[in-house]
Amino acid sequence: MTNIDLSSFNLSKLKELQHGIDQEIKNRQQGDLAKARQQILSIAQEVGVTVEELLAVNSKKSSKGKGQKVEPQYHNPADKGQTWTGRGRQPKWIAEGIAGGKQLADFRI
Repeated sequence: MTNIDLSSFNLSKLKELQHGIDQEIKNRQQGDLAKARQQILSIAQEVGVTVEELLAVNSKKSSKGKGQKVEPQYHNPADKGQTWTGRGRQPKWIAEGIAGGKQLADFRI
């Protein structure tokens, strides 16, 4: 890179130069962005998918089961609308039932 002696420039010229550099950087970034967009569109068209599909990250669920819905295994006999999958913290109605002498199997659906 060429070293430019800036000491001969007055403050006004330095600010003008700085503004010009900032503007050129902005223009080049916009040009690079437009070029990248065009490349992405071209790749999507080549493979026959939308840009959204092309850029989708982890579009399929993990095979480890994380985030999968699980069917309820237990229900509250007093209110069938209250259910529990058997995972996580026990609902209050199960904890109270077990404390009252019932077994977990008594709540099975």
